[in-house]
Amino acid sequence: MGETMKALVYDRSLDPWESTKGLRMADVNRVTLDERADYHDRTRVLIRPRYVGFCGSDRGIWFRRAFKDMIYGSLDAEAKQSRSARDVRIIGHELFGEVVDVGSDARRTFGLEVGDLVSAESHIYCGACHQCRVGDAYVCADDLIIGISYDGAFAEYVKLPAKVLWRTNTDNIRPEVAAVQEPFGNAVHACTKVNLRGKRVAIVGCGTIGLFAVAISKALGASFVIGIEPVKRHAEMAQRLGADVVLSPRPGATDYAHDPELAAEVRRATDGVGVDVVLEMSGVNASVNNAIHCVRRGGDVILFGLKSGDAIIESFDRVIVDGINMHSVIGRRIWETWHITRHLLEGRDPNIHDLVWEVILNGGDGPIIDFDSFTPESFEKAIMEFPKVVFRFDQ
Repeated sequence: MGETMKALVYDRSLDPWESTKGLRMADVNRVTLDERADYHDRTRVLIRPRYVGFCGSDRGIWFRRAFKDMIYGSLDAEAKQSRSARDVRIIGHELFGEVVDVGSDARRTFGLEVGDLVSAESHIYCGACHQCRVGDAYVCADDLIIGISYDGAFAEYVKLPAKVLWRTNTDNIRPEVAAVQEPFGNAVHACTKVNLRGKRVAIVGCGTIGLFAVAISKALGASFVIGIEPVKRHAEMAQRLGADVVLSPRPGATDYAHDPELAAEVRRATDGVGVDVVLEMSGVNASVNNAIHCVRRGGDVILFGLKSGDAIIESFDRVIVDGINMHSVIGRRIWETWHITRHLLEGRDPNIHDLVWEVILNGGDGPIIDFDSFTPESFEKAIMEFPKVVFRFDQ
């Protein structure tokens, strides 16, 4: 094998954050395992990606809306450690791939072998901070995020700690679907924050994670699911995934104001009460206020959508006086959420697996893109057209 490999990167020396967009295909140093040069490699695994999904986080990097500080700060830290310039971050974390080399401790401790098929938890947790030691590794104080603060999987090879890998059996799951287990797990975490069985649920924002949440809510026993989504194509997908009703919000008087008519429609659909649980999946300020105004007294609002900066909460006193419970969700509970994800995707009752493949991935027609054929123009067109795009690598 050669000394370089193809990778899709953000290069801060060539692409100033404030005046560019997109990622570039580059030749970078090929990653290898060398336990004599770096003792950490004993616990690491070398993986050849087969399919890697393009995430909402990756979209934030593509359009320069999010993660600048994390990328720049981690590159600076790596440059300081190696005493050489570090300007390139390999992006991508929604991984499904094949193990091609295994560190000695990774083999001994985790039983990993060459040829194993794996996905990955994108949060590389330290295992030593307070959160990790009390079982909350998903909010580790010193974590690294694959593809943001640690080189990622949009490459011919990726080197990862064995502790974040998740064995995957392709007898039970399509490889294309296996590549989206990590983002699917985001929706699982949101949908399991409170008990949805027998509840009326609204999902505000039916992007990729919101669409996953529609199907998951139904599978977890929600009695009635309302999708709230302005984009017609996504609204249609939400109905195909099991939403009983899909409503479209209208712009408010300001960029933060809720839609009173939307709240009234939700109440009309729920006997004048409001839904028991709202999952806010977009992060848009107006959507957060829509969520608060659509939930019943004593209900739960699950906040997953993320936008940087300040937000305005309308009628904040209502949150308290009406006893509304607010919950924030990030990532996946390690590894609890992954076990639930496996059950939901590898089981076929209900058949969420095939819904993901046929509806969100459009049966592979369009959203599956060959890594070697990447061009910025065609790829941006694809990520604007489809809720989820997945790179396919040479097998």
